[in-house]
Amino acid sequence: MLEIIAIVAIVLAIAIVIILALALTKPDTLSVQRSAVVQAPADRIFPLVNNFHEWVSWSPWENRDPAMKRSYSGAESGKGAVYAWDGNRNIGSGRMEILDASSPSKITIKLDFFKPFEGHNTAEFTFAPDGGSSATNVVWVMRGPSSFISKVMQVFMNLDAMIGRDFEAGLANLKKLTEK
Repeated sequence: MLEIIAIVAIVLAIAIVIILALALTKPDTLSVQRSAVVQAPADRIFPLVNNFHEWVSWSPWENRDPAMKRSYSGAESGKGAVYAWDGNRNIGSGRMEILDASSPSKITIKLDFFKPFEGHNTAEFTFAPDGGSSATNVVWVMRGPSSFISKVMQVFMNLDAMIGRDFEAGLANLKKLTEK
């Protein structure tokens, strides 16, 4: 019996060492980026991102917890606008603050997650004309440091694909709202 326990312990120790070694190979920064061409001018799309009150109409996370608590502070929109949330385990809690808003081309947001895992990132939306038409190329990117816990998670899951699906859903929602 002791031999079996010793073998199991050795196998578990080797598995843990392998997981930790793989985690060390993951990048020090997390970057997720998605884009979409929206058949609308940038000045129609920009206000939906620049005003956190509008996010309930397009953000892919807004409907995942009907009881989510939201609070707004600072400026009504643009630089200094703040949005905080506290929700279930699917949403967690966090805070966003618009650091810069250059209408109608770029919005930079400080994004802090508190639960379920702490994380501090920067999100950026850029709105650029797509060719000679009134279409706009909308790019949504999030960057931030990748903690060791995040690197361990990346051994088991593709965070770019997971978060990227949400970005794609949000961009699709923006298209639906502004292409009417």
